[in-house]
Amino acid sequence: MSIMKNLPYEWLVGLRYTRAGKRSGRNSFISFISLISMAGIGLGVAALIIVLSVMNGFQKEVTGRMLSVLAHVEVFDANGSMPNWREQIAAARSNPAVVGAAPFAEMQGMLVREDILRPAIVRGVLPDLEPTVSDVAAQTRRGSFAQLQPGAYNIVLGVELARSLHAQLGDKVTLALAQGQATPAGVLPRMRSFTVTGIFEAGHSEFDSSLAFVHLTDAEKMLRLDAPAGLRLRLVDMHRAPQVAQELKRSMAGDLTVRDWSQLNATWFAAVQIEKRMMSIILALIIAVAAFNLVSTLVMTVTDKQADIAILRTLGASPASIMKIFVIQGALVGILGAMLGVAGGVLVALNIDVIVPFIEHLLGVQFLSKDIYSNSTVPSDLRWPDVFKIGGLAVVLAFLATLYPSRWAARVKPAEALRYE
Repeated sequence: MSIMKNLPYEWLVGLRYTRAGKRSGRNSFISFISLISMAGIGLGVAALIIVLSVMNGFQKEVTGRMLSVLAHVEVFDANGSMPNWREQIAAARSNPAVVGAAPFAEMQGMLVREDILRPAIVRGVLPDLEPTVSDVAAQTRRGSFAQLQPGAYNIVLGVELARSLHAQLGDKVTLALAQGQATPAGVLPRMRSFTVTGIFEAGHSEFDSSLAFVHLTDAEKMLRLDAPAGLRLRLVDMHRAPQVAQELKRSMAGDLTVRDWSQLNATWFAAVQIEKRMMSIILALIIAVAAFNLVSTLVMTVTDKQADIAILRTLGASPASIMKIFVIQGALVGILGAMLGVAGGVLVALNIDVIVPFIEHLLGVQFLSKDIYSNSTVPSDLRWPDVFKIGGLAVVLAFLATLYPSRWAARVKPAEALRYE
């Protein structure tokens, strides 16, 4: 109470106008409108925090699944092959950010089984080094990734690719490459039969339906290369991939092309960022609508309190002081609404793995069907910078909404306001 007594009178009057008076029904109604505005701001802030957290969660999960198959950084030699790949691996591993390296060769072609044709990306790898740069060996659900042996012409298929080919372990599939070979009958596609020895599931439909693995030696023979096409690297921190790629380009010898995972999936990440940005704008408009409801609240307050304003002016209050009273009233509503919204949004975002199953059980529905989505739970990734930005946006919009009514209150003329009192 001593703190309240020491506040300037503008703060005391502004705080009093925020809450309802006991004797005035009009004051109660104005206070009710203030509470509605506060609740609207809080709901908008909470909704924006929750939606962005869920979108960040899905992005993080999809990125993790993509990078369980993709490398963080890929290095290619301009000559098309890398005969000194062992020396290049040693050079790459000299960078402390690199924790894994493996050679590879990649080809695009058609996988054929009986009368079924499916396009596929076939990657030649070394089974003993591949686990250092990807999780495909651990994701092999049937068969064994280690059965990729040189000269055996075995193949490991994605689960959706195997399903579309009706291929099981031990079945034969034919790989046809676009690169042709000249024969007396003309130019024919390069073809080779492979035995299915494994089926992996990465949890990402693009890779599960179009990716296959063979031994590096078999891939080199199909591509008629004398060495791997390049290296795939895994980093300690995938978010530093662009920076590390530039460091490797400067430190590794030869005419090399270095690209990181964000370049390999630039279209997907750009689409996600646009979607997040548009969703943020839409939900920010909800906050703006709630914040600008304060305009009507403050206009009603100014209209109701014109006599009080006139008395304050006759007692010596300046127009700036009158303006400050209503700015304090509106800003307080915005700050309290933002605080409630942040608290509610953070609480829901941190416990969404408990709240969503409860709602599903209560309503008897399932938001993410296991038949469609590989993950049936709703992920959440709360990022505090987003929380601070959203809360700050709500406070700023509430402050802006107070400017017109407070300026109007400052222009009230005491004589006209008291004429009929």
